[in-house]
This record gives sequence, structure tokens and C-alpha cells, in this order.
Amino acid sequence: MLLIKNGRLMDPKSQRDQVVDVLIEGKQIVKIAPAIDCPEAQVIDATGLIVAPGLVDIHVHFREPGQTHKEDIHTGALAAAAGGVTTVVMMANTNPVISDVETLQEVLASAAKEKIHIYTNASVTQAFNGKELTDFKALLEAGAVSFSDDGIPLESSKVLKEAFDLANANKTFISLHEEDPQLNGILGFNEGIAEDHFHFCGATGVAEYSMIARDVMIAYDRQARVHIQHLSKAESVQVVAFAQQLGAKVTAEVAPQHFSTTEELLLTAGTSAKMNPPLRTERDRLSVIEGLKSGVITVIATDHAPHHKDEKAVEDMTKAPSGMTGLETSLSLGLTHLVEPGHLPLMSLLEKMTINPASLYEFEAGYLAENGPADVIIFSDKEERVITDQFASKASNSPFIGNKLKGVVKYTIVSGEIVYQNT
Repeated sequence: MLLIKNGRLMDPKSQRDQVVDVLIEGKQIVKIAPAIDCPEAQVIDATGLIVAPGLVDIHVHFREPGQTHKEDIHTGALAAAAGGVTTVVMMANTNPVISDVETLQEVLASAAKEKIHIYTNASVTQAFNGKELTDFKALLEAGAVSFSDDGIPLESSKVLKEAFDLANANKTFISLHEEDPQLNGILGFNEGIAEDHFHFCGATGVAEYSMIARDVMIAYDRQARVHIQHLSKAESVQVVAFAQQLGAKVTAEVAPQHFSTTEELLLTAGTSAKMNPPLRTERDRLSVIEGLKSGVITVIATDHAPHHKDEKAVEDMTKAPSGMTGLETSLSLGLTHLVEPGHLPLMSLLEKMTINPASLYEFEAGYLAENGPADVIIFSDKEERVITDQFASKASNSPFIGNKLKGVVKYTIVSGEIVYQNT
């Protein structure tokens, strides 16, 4: 048994915000009250700390199978726990791609060994070929939670329409990475800094927001659910808002890096700041924050994309892979760049990192209540830390190394067990 004493419980589902004690027995919260006495329980003194639902990150890359020099499911789980994340959804861009039941079962067997809750998408098309749909029914029955060709945009509107219809038939949804290759130059560099500093055509804004416009309107026509991944442009927020006003079943996420910083970071952090979609302008950063405030964007997800240091340490930045490790900095970036400046109250930040992503997948997660799951994060929201290159992840490709950020995770509890402790 665990007894969390004197913590400030913040539960976005019920909007409860109160200093209480929380008693955990087995995998459940059994009692929440102003004062609980339980001599046989292990006591965690949470005085001055926030007690919240474990974070839910619906966009991570754990690289297993086939790319385990970057990350594997075990080290990804450790990184999640260190960041206060108790539930994740992995993407399907492994090698081989999670396009068939055999590969899916291999991945889920590995995931089942870990202490956090690990789910996975399967791909929309066979091996991301953009043409042949996978067997949605068989993959769902084998344990996939939804479908995405994340990293590879679906260029064919015909294939996308067929995928939406298949998703509807199977009562599921599709998540989309929106960057039209026909409208893009070199990925990972926003068009402005690409032209002004690097002197080539970079990743254009129109490649993102035009593809979102096409896809949300096809989803609207098919009355299909669609989730837009890591949008980064001001116009993208407006397009999603328009589709939602029409009645389209569209949700959207933003990654912490896109509300925290801008394209100029490429000049100081180098390849660690190269990602898809790229870091954009200050106008775009402020617009995605407005999207979070207005409710157009309901989810914060990291797009945790670890790479080996040698892959990032190339002389020609255009040859470096895109992506950054994000699980261990996501909460701090939210506290520092959303809560501290007054853009969002802490409860709203937690909502977008817990109950909202959990609800998208109908996970039994993202809330704190009696008889509910004992997945809990205990953290200091005011304490500062300097980000170093020491991560639980195999990778250290973060552009935020050296930054002083708010927020320190003290405990991560999953199914009633302490899986991370920093005291």
C-alpha cells in the first residue's frame, strides 16, 4: 500500500484541486480524503507538490524492432517514467513496419514486459507504401489501438478516402502526419530560415496546411474521425477550427517544441533542432498556443523521436535525421512556456496531457478518483532544473540541453508501483 500525504491533488476530469491524502492499494486508488491514517502503508510526503494523473503521450517512437541503436521499448519506457508519463502510444514506423499481425504481436509482447502502459498504432498502408490498406480488422483484434503512417504523408486522396471508410467500418480512427511532399523542399528546416540562412528551399507552411485542409474535408465528407498530428502553422490551427465548426470529427495535437521555441534555434542547437514538421516562426508559436487556449488543439504529445548521437553529428545538417527526444522534457516545457507566462492555467495544461489524450483512445487513464487506476505523477511545478545530456532514453538529441526549465518530477507511479523516483 502507498499513502501520498499532503499533496495538492489536481484532477482535470473532475476539476478537483485540493490538498488531500491519497491511499493506493494494489493497482487502484482506494481512498481520497483530507486526512488518512494507514500505519501499514508506505508514506510519500507530497507537501508542496502537485499530485496529478500520470501523463498520457499518444505520439512516441520507441524504434523497436529494427532501429534499437536509437531506442528500444525498454529504454523508451524508462524515459517515459522519468518524464512522468504512465501511458504511451507508439507509432508504426519500425523496421519492419507494423503492418501485419505477426509484427504487431512481437511489439506488444515486448511492450508487455514494461511497467508503464504501452500501446501501439498499426500502419494505414502496407509498409507505408501509400497504396494498399492494411487489414484494419485483424490488426485491431490483435491489439492495435488505431492507425497512422506517421512520418509518411498519405498523398493519394483516393487511398485516404478508402482508409476513412475502412476506419468507420471498424469503429476506429486515423492519425495523420501532414506535409505534402510535392510542396516541400528539404525537410526539417522552416522555409524562412532555410532561404535566408541556408540558401535552399525548406519545409513550407503550405505543405502542411493545404494537406490538412484536404484531409479534414475528406473526413468531413465521410463522417470519419481524424486526428491531426503535431500541427505547427498558424494557418493549420485556423483550418482545423474551420473544420470543427463545420462539424468534422477532427482533433489535433501540438508537440511541446512547437509552442516553446522557433526556427532560430537551428542556428545554435544545430541538428538537435531539426525535426518534422520544423520549428516555425514566433507568429506560428503564438498561434498554436492560441489553439490550445481556445480548445481547437486538445492534446499535447511529444513526438518523442530518439536518434543515435552519431546520426545527428554530421557536418551536413541536411543529412541528419529529423526528430528530438521529448518524453523527459515535455512537462517542464509546458510549465515553462505555457503556465509560467500565463497562457494556460496548470489544470488546463494537465488536461491536455492526461484526460484528453486518454479520452481520444478511451483508455482507463488520465484521471484520479477512488476506484480509479493508480497511475500518478508527483511533481514540483515551481522548482527549476537545467536540462543536461543525461537522459533515461538511449538518445540525447534534445535542443533544450542547457536550458533552465520549470518542473521536477519526484515520483511516477504506475498501477500502484513506484517506477521512477527523484528525491
